[in-house]
Amino acid sequence: MNEDAQTLALLRSLDQLPGPDHLEFPDGFDYPLAKAQANRLNERLTHDFGWACGLDDQIQDASYYLKVAIPAEATEAGVPLAVRLSNFGNLAVVTTPRPDSHDDLDQAVQEGALTAADRSRIETALHDFGYTLVPPRLLHRPYGGVTRLADEGYFYASYGPHQGCATWWTRYFEHL
Repeated sequence: MNEDAQTLALLRSLDQLPGPDHLEFPDGFDYPLAKAQANRLNERLTHDFGWACGLDDQIQDASYYLKVAIPAEATEAGVPLAVRLSNFGNLAVVTTPRPDSHDDLDQAVQEGALTAADRSRIETALHDFGYTLVPPRLLHRPYGGVTRLADEGYFYASYGPHQGCATWWTRYFEHL
């Protein structure tokens, strides 16, 4: 099974987890523990980039709990980056600079929005803290899971290639 197929299988399996209304987070999600880990990730990225990264931990009504913002001044390409951390399965996504800017980090590097060195810093830190990096191209596929997000008209996406329908991005990295 290739890496994309494995990641999609992971997304589908996490979608099956029981939880309150089965949307924002699964049963057993330990927010204080997740936030402590995210704080360590933020400290690591701040150290690795040599610049204070912003930490948005005031996320509400969403399928992700935290966003680390790496300012443009800290990146070699001069492009702001963000890392969103999902409430499900230690999933992470890197945006360069918007959620629909690049299909994956390969494309971001090819188009000059991210350097190989900055990519390595981010990927290494995420790996070291146990996060699974998900490429945006997989998240921007239409959601076909088990929650009510799959119901036609339940969620209206206002950007991206699937405007008007929920995507896997919605399921794991968006306000609901």
